[in-house]
Amino acid sequence: MNSNLQEAGKTGVIALVNVDEQVYGILNQCDFGGAQLMLFKNGYELGDQWGNTNLPVIAIISQSEVIGPEGIYLPKTLQKNKFPDVPYFLISNKINENLNELCIHAGVADIFNYPGKKEQIETRVNFLIKYWKSMQDKVRPEKITVYKVPLPKRIFDILFSGLAIIILSPLLLLIILFMKIESRGPVFYYSLRVGTGYRIFKFFKLRTMYVNADKRLKDLAHLNQYGSKENTPVWADANILCDECVKNGTKCQHLLYADKNSWCEKNYLNYRKSLSGAAFFKLKNDPRITRIGRILRNTSIDELPQLWNVLKGDMSIVGNRPLPLYEAEKLTTDKYALRFRAPAGITGLWQVEKREKGNMSEEERLMLDNIYAENNSFAKDIKLILKTIPALFQKESV
Repeated sequence: MNSNLQEAGKTGVIALVNVDEQVYGILNQCDFGGAQLMLFKNGYELGDQWGNTNLPVIAIISQSEVIGPEGIYLPKTLQKNKFPDVPYFLISNKINENLNELCIHAGVADIFNYPGKKEQIETRVNFLIKYWKSMQDKVRPEKITVYKVPLPKRIFDILFSGLAIIILSPLLLLIILFMKIESRGPVFYYSLRVGTGYRIFKFFKLRTMYVNADKRLKDLAHLNQYGSKENTPVWADANILCDECVKNGTKCQHLLYADKNSWCEKNYLNYRKSLSGAAFFKLKNDPRITRIGRILRNTSIDELPQLWNVLKGDMSIVGNRPLPLYEAEKLTTDKYALRFRAPAGITGLWQVEKREKGNMSEEERLMLDNIYAENNSFAKDIKLILKTIPALFQKESV
């Protein structure tokens, strides 16, 4: 490793993050002036090796959705952790004007359509590596207006969430004890969500299933109430890629995380949807859900860890619900992007309207999100809270 570092130190390292074989094949044909190409599975692995071994990284090329862990989220994380400022390039199969603007604001030096063209990548990467420092010295960053939570609202969020956590802590400790007694595994899990200003954060919940639930599904096919194995929905296995992930590479782009375990969130949501509606696969008293997990789901207590998100400032009590990465990336047009100028919240306008009016289309929900973004105030937030107290911490599917 030391000899490799010494050799790389002469010409530098170009870190390749989450790239598939096709992209790597193109990059490997490029002439980067002798710079060494080094592969990393994800941003965490890059940060770990870069920090521990002082890698002479001169550029980063990442393959990901724009709004994804290895997309605009990665340069922000590296900047936050005080890593050296080097040009960051993104390869993605979804690019439009608004996504390009997000990339610029996030510090992305350049973006290429998947899988990229050798001549374009070689020319633009070499140019930006060569002139990056002088360009950063001369270019003044554009002032961006980002929504900032008003002081009264933030004070209320801190007091409300903090007091709720203190009051509910005995209950949470009791729940954790029962969870540990019933099954092994993490107490919490998280998924990445997009909130205000397209900022990505970890969205926490309590675990309600056994950790090997995905492996148990195929063994329960004989209990299917509909009797058909052909139409059994696929469980959220990160090794089974949906069409969208296949287009972006060979790895799942929508993971849920719990310690060392991970699941595909998109498949998981589709699976849950299939169970809640006219499902092809339905289990009575699903044995994959723990006994305590069933209680947590029925009472929506599994949502309580979001109070920690509120206390940290990731969310507010009232706001637009934070979205999974793949959903947020679809809402980048002017018509829908307005919703991200409002705070992310546990409950909000569309939840109240849904309870009063019943079923609501996706279009209606998005328009209500926009209305809240344009007309929110602390006084209106209090009114919304008073209307939603009976089911304030409700399920994600509401």
